[in-house]
Amino acid sequence: MSILDNPVTARSAAPVVDMARSPYAALRPVPVSAVQLQDSFWAPRLAINREVTLPAQLRQCEETGRIDNFRRASGKKQCDFQGIYFNDSDVYKWLEAASWSLATHPDPKLEAEVDAVIAEVAAAQDEDGYLNTYFTFERKPERWSNLKDLHEIYCAGHLIQAAVAHHRATGKTTLLDVARRLADCLDRTFGPEPGKRSGACGHEEAEMALVELYRETGEERYLRLARFMVDQRGQKPGLFGNSPYYQDHLPFVEQQEFTGHAVRHLYLACGATDIAAETDAPGYREALEALWENLTQKRMYVTGGAGSRYEGEAFGNDYELPNDRAYTETCAAIGSVMWNWRMLNLTGEARFADLMELTLYNAVLSGLSLDGTRYFYQNPLADRGKHRRQEWFGCACCPPNIARLLASLPGYFYSTSESGVHVHLYATGVANIALANGETVRLVQRTNYPWDGEIEILIEEAPTVPFELKLRIPGWAVGGSVEINGQEISDHGLSNEEGAGGWYARHVGWHRTWQAGDVIRLGLLIPVQRLGSHPHVQGNWGRVALQRGPLIYCFEQADNPDADVWDTILHPYVELHPEFVPDLLGGVTVLRGRAITFYYTDTDRLYGRIQEWQAPESLLSPVTVTAIPYYAWANREPGPMQVWMPIALPWQERDLC
Repeated sequence: MSILDNPVTARSAAPVVDMARSPYAALRPVPVSAVQLQDSFWAPRLAINREVTLPAQLRQCEETGRIDNFRRASGKKQCDFQGIYFNDSDVYKWLEAASWSLATHPDPKLEAEVDAVIAEVAAAQDEDGYLNTYFTFERKPERWSNLKDLHEIYCAGHLIQAAVAHHRATGKTTLLDVARRLADCLDRTFGPEPGKRSGACGHEEAEMALVELYRETGEERYLRLARFMVDQRGQKPGLFGNSPYYQDHLPFVEQQEFTGHAVRHLYLACGATDIAAETDAPGYREALEALWENLTQKRMYVTGGAGSRYEGEAFGNDYELPNDRAYTETCAAIGSVMWNWRMLNLTGEARFADLMELTLYNAVLSGLSLDGTRYFYQNPLADRGKHRRQEWFGCACCPPNIARLLASLPGYFYSTSESGVHVHLYATGVANIALANGETVRLVQRTNYPWDGEIEILIEEAPTVPFELKLRIPGWAVGGSVEINGQEISDHGLSNEEGAGGWYARHVGWHRTWQAGDVIRLGLLIPVQRLGSHPHVQGNWGRVALQRGPLIYCFEQADNPDADVWDTILHPYVELHPEFVPDLLGGVTVLRGRAITFYYTDTDRLYGRIQEWQAPESLLSPVTVTAIPYYAWANREPGPMQVWMPIALPWQERDLC
């Protein structure tokens, strides 16, 4: 039974990815509306997203002609098509973001704006269900003529995702009806049946959207079409010349490494994961596992960022991870979060929650300014002060993408299984979670995460049946403690000295008939850790990155006036002490300590013999340094920034004393 059979329940049944009936998934995501965040980290960001970012993005969509393109297609306005051929997708992503916002914070003004935009979209749809404002009037004969480059199916995918979100958030079918007609048009056009054509989009997106539409409507043909599009890749002859850039070099089940355009391949992995949750597709899980290993072990930045090359917004070779030339598109980080969320619910394994959290706090959040008005398209790990956020882009895929992720974020905190509740992320707030038997548990989290590792979970309302409560122990944890109702649990196994990755803590006492008022306290040690990289990452030779909890740190010039941060050297053993500064960058924990800096005597020369300057020891000077969370850089005056810092050689150590 689909949610369409009972639309009244839509607002209470609105997960981002609905695996409630997926036969091969281990976990079931909870609705976005089931979780209310009340913390000092995420809740203000979600408020800015609602109150600042979404209105500004709607204004940009109007001012740049993106919505006028729909009015042109419907005949309401006489004008030329404006912008890039895939501009429709930005409007759809805004609709999805606004819909998820309505799921947690009903707002009559925003809902009226959403309804008005949907009306423009619906009016632009052709009688046969086709909808793409670029291919209207004089370009109508060109439809489906260039799937490799022109993003028709990609735009359709974003419309479908927006429609599913809107229906789940509001119960309305106004956009869902449009999406179903468009999906039916796709299904009449593409497929293995006689009279249909082969094909998939050069930019993957529709695959996961079609699976979600199947979950929403129960129409299996949408699932079959999604799998058809995934399986079309890598055949002989290929869809797109068997090019690795388009993930067409091998059939998906044979793909072992991330190649080509980073966002596209991550979106393909999302769609394949959705298919694996619904079908016993041979080879899918093995390919997904191989891709995850390749990403995390050879092609991912320490922030979780993906895609190293400006050329083609692409993945590079193994260990090709330059810092100042890192592309690391914000959309790629969002794609990684989306994929790891799916893998987490497919398998129930905490390593996927670890990577989701790392990427969310670092590679995603850096893409948006603290005031919610400016964006990064690329997210380098080193900069001389020239890379700054922009209010909008001609290719504006990243701004509404980050808005839709933030608006839906409450839905990423918990999942359920047959045995109980999994807690993935930590933040002060309240969650009303339906268990497998239909009863509800009300959990209240209290924590100052990510600034410290003390987490308290109160069971405010308990069901009558026993259930298991599983708390994620992050992979960065090095120890800690667990108490249940004030009694310490001695065999909790929280030490992770080998850094093997996270897991879900379970104890025989955690599967029980819980009572209202029961309290679990999780205390995670949250030290400053120095991270190294594989020696084949040449730019990181002799350098370390700093991590504290889920946060990666960087050194920005605004906090270090005494020396250029590109000339600063850390000691491998001198401690950097955390200090919370409430009036800095919205309130952050900084790291302070001693380091040394180079002072050159002849800065006009590019090269020279060292003895022509002076003895190496006299080129160095002690300095006090401050590091901030990476996500917060470039929110003040421009200046150099670095994540990976050189470490002192033995002959330099005395300069730190």
